[in-house]
Amino acid sequence: MVEIRALRPDDDRARFRSGNPDLDRFFLRFAGQNQFRHHLGVTYVASEAGPILGFVTVSATQLEAGDLPEGVGRNLPRYPLPALRLSRLAVAEDATGRGIGIALLRFVFQLAHDMAGQLGCVGVVVDAKSAAVSFYGRLGFSELKITSGQLGDRPVATPMFLPLSRIPQQTGPS
Repeated sequence: MVEIRALRPDDDRARFRSGNPDLDRFFLRFAGQNQFRHHLGVTYVASEAGPILGFVTVSATQLEAGDLPEGVGRNLPRYPLPALRLSRLAVAEDATGRGIGIALLRFVFQLAHDMAGQLGCVGVVVDAKSAAVSFYGRLGFSELKITSGQLGDRPVATPMFLPLSRIPQQTGPS
């Protein structure tokens, strides 16, 4: 059975290969220090009595109602709104096709509901790489307006948003 849990300092990240060098480098070099030293986000791993099968990194963020897709922010206040940012998601090459990515996404969606109940959360934000925009679109994410924060040294991601009201809440194990 696949378990999803927070990354531990002693997890073996060196053997993880997703096929995406940027994601693999992040997981090996930065996921631990971002979580344990800088407290910038939390990386959750999927494992099954052994090697890590996939990971997802999340953090808190904020949005302005005016940046939300048409009709979503209409009745929300005009001050910063709390949201959950899905920063990175990867599945090991040898675990593709096993539903690991979907399990990690369901876990993130449950985190968003938990965050809403504990701190407040209007939805999930993801900075989708161009190859993943249609994937997130099929899940109900809509593009956000880009107002600032472009990074000139990296490929431009498409910020996308899924309102909490469109995320089904799980009632049992997935």
